[in-house]
Amino acid sequence: MSQPDLDTLYATVDATWPPAAFHRAGPWILREGRGGGKRVSAATSDGPLGPEDIATAEAAQERLGQRPLFMIRAGDAALDAALEARGYEVVDPVVIYLAPVADMIGEIPAVAAFTVWPPLAIQRHLWAQGGIGPGRLAVMDRAEGPKTALLARRSDHPAGCGFVALNGDIAMLHALEVPPEMRRQKSAVYMMRRAAIWAQDHGAKWFSLVVTEANEGARALYASFGMTIVGKYHYRMK
Repeated sequence: MSQPDLDTLYATVDATWPPAAFHRAGPWILREGRGGGKRVSAATSDGPLGPEDIATAEAAQERLGQRPLFMIRAGDAALDAALEARGYEVVDPVVIYLAPVADMIGEIPAVAAFTVWPPLAIQRHLWAQGGIGPGRLAVMDRAEGPKTALLARRSDHPAGCGFVALNGDIAMLHALEVPPEMRRQKSAVYMMRRAAIWAQDHGAKWFSLVVTEANEGARALYASFGMTIVGKYHYRMK
């Protein structure tokens, strides 16, 4: 079973956490975010860049009502340097994790974690408490293909939620949220195991996610599943 390459994983991010629209401006792909966060609002290069092309992207993003924002991926070293020279700073370095779905599956206590679509009111409430508001919920609604929402319970109380969607044979996890008072009780572990079972049932062979480098708690959780870092990207904005 061959591991998906970085381009496939980048495409999976777009497919499972999609912007409201894609736009083309010269050698750029622009994402129209509509309040869905950086991941669905950043511009990426799609070809050789000339000296005026950064200005082209800036103007096009401003016409969309968005602050200029660029995603820097593998192979974008020249763009990264050019943006730095124009006063753009690195924001939110991100790592991409990957593991075979079969390696993610484990025991789940009865009624500890469920899958449901569309999300229940309690899941929307938990996301809102964690800062995942209507703009990001709209991203989930836009995702095409198989998808589901996760719900954890602990001592008969809601203990967390998340979202997972498929692109081909890759399942990608997003918006995993556990309230502070419910942490360190394995709710996130059980949701990830439930997500992996759901993914396997829907034909996925790989399980992936993206997380900021600074989120050490989440990264420790993902490493405990044997997930490995297979790529990185970061943003630049003024």
